[in-house]
Amino acid sequence: MNVLVCDPISSEGVAVLQQCEGLNVIVLEKRPTESELISMVSDVNAIVVRSETKITRSVIAAASKLKVVGRAGVGVDNVDVAAATEAGVVVMNTPSGNTIATAELTCAMMLSLARHVPDASASMKAGQWDRKTFKGTELFGKTLGVVGMGRIGTEVTRRMQSFGMSVITFSPVLSVAMAKELGVEMVTMEEIYKRSDYITFHVPLTDETRGLINAETMKKMKRGVKLVNCARGGIIVEEDLIEALKSGQVGGAALDVYTKEPFPAENPLRQAPNLVLTPHLGASSKEAQVRVGVEIADCIMAYLKMGEIRNAVNLPDWNLDGRDYTALKPYLHLGEKLGALAAQLAPKSNEKLTVCFGGKAAAIQSDPVMRAVLYGFLKTTTNGTNYINVYAKAKKRGLQLDSHVSSDSLDFNEWLSVEVDSADTKLVVGGTFFGASMAPRIVLVNDYRLEVVPQGVILMNQNADKPGVVAKVSALLSRYSVNIANMTLDRSNAGGKAMMVLNLDGVPPAEVVEELKREPDIFDSRVIVL
Repeated sequence: MNVLVCDPISSEGVAVLQQCEGLNVIVLEKRPTESELISMVSDVNAIVVRSETKITRSVIAAASKLKVVGRAGVGVDNVDVAAATEAGVVVMNTPSGNTIATAELTCAMMLSLARHVPDASASMKAGQWDRKTFKGTELFGKTLGVVGMGRIGTEVTRRMQSFGMSVITFSPVLSVAMAKELGVEMVTMEEIYKRSDYITFHVPLTDETRGLINAETMKKMKRGVKLVNCARGGIIVEEDLIEALKSGQVGGAALDVYTKEPFPAENPLRQAPNLVLTPHLGASSKEAQVRVGVEIADCIMAYLKMGEIRNAVNLPDWNLDGRDYTALKPYLHLGEKLGALAAQLAPKSNEKLTVCFGGKAAAIQSDPVMRAVLYGFLKTTTNGTNYINVYAKAKKRGLQLDSHVSSDSLDFNEWLSVEVDSADTKLVVGGTFFGASMAPRIVLVNDYRLEVVPQGVILMNQNADKPGVVAKVSALLSRYSVNIANMTLDRSNAGGKAMMVLNLDGVPPAEVVEELKREPDIFDSRVIVL
């Protein structure tokens, strides 16, 4: 598989990919243009970028074999995530790799604003000795407003509390318990504006945060407030910031990110007063570059070689680290098999699919399992289906989706079931695990209790519960040299209907099923491939 590294990542990260058997790693010497990239991606399975190279809809359309885009860093503004999702391409990032580096730069920015470090240094290098102009202020006793208390916001908070700052925060995802543990006060944005001496931003660029800090919101702030943005360009309206700096409403600002990058030489921010500018250095520490390079390489390798998905931004409910993935993997395998079985037993036209979680399975993360079931259900009839685009594929087919937790035991500690509703029929299949190895088994097909190994070729018969039926089936298979690996039986009641399920060593000839269907004691016969 071909891995294209478009932007510079650490040599350690490249080495992780190069040392992985089966991967051909192509490292570009310079950032490609869109047209150059389009011309070279037709056989590429994975693309690695930082913030420079743009992965557009056109690039994704040209990359017919693309499976994953890896962003060595946090923000994915340079990747068309919607187009990737439609194409079934995973977009991964490294949300924790540059946490410390960005947090430390944020703190350095605040110290620079408080003590005028950049301007004082420039003055000294110009031959001056101007102590009066650069008299600063202390951070001790000041109030810091943190907008976004994620990984980076949390690390900034801990560091600035050690300087004696009081921290207030607006963060919709922060729990009351976590706020108490951090020793921060949860407030509204209006309170952030009203009370903060310094405000730092640690949020993604979204429709809600774009232009969040503008002329109107800056008027609501304390006069002389100082602003720090090491998150994403576009959160602060740059033209409005320049005016607020000139008027003194904003006493100082420090920016590491900008609406347009690279930063144009003629940008008027360069002449604005009381402004510290750095060229997007948030993740630019030696340690962070090694960390994010290795992390994204590990993520891509795990996905290409084992199907393991980590840090996928277009799987919002799929937040799995290596340990979580290992624990969940048996459920993903079972879910996919149940979905594939249901697809081959249910009518082709169906209206609703419901996944039920029972016993200990009720505590697992449901979204990945739902995706696994849908993937198994759709993959044989819908081209290009994978875990990323299964919801979009199901919606296009008009398939309603549901999931719930059941209090039934089915006589097992943990189990999953898949129900498919059609116009006039309902199919239910269920499965569990046997033994310490978590070996999957199909244990339910409608009302029949069975023990089926969900692998390979399966012959499934509904038949009369009477002597001789099993013998007829085994004799017929023997006549066509088809070996039986396993067999399981169940019946509704003595002398009523029964189900016979056989694991076979190969696909039986079509004549076998035709003969079985002609048998008066066999009501239905299906060959299932899992």
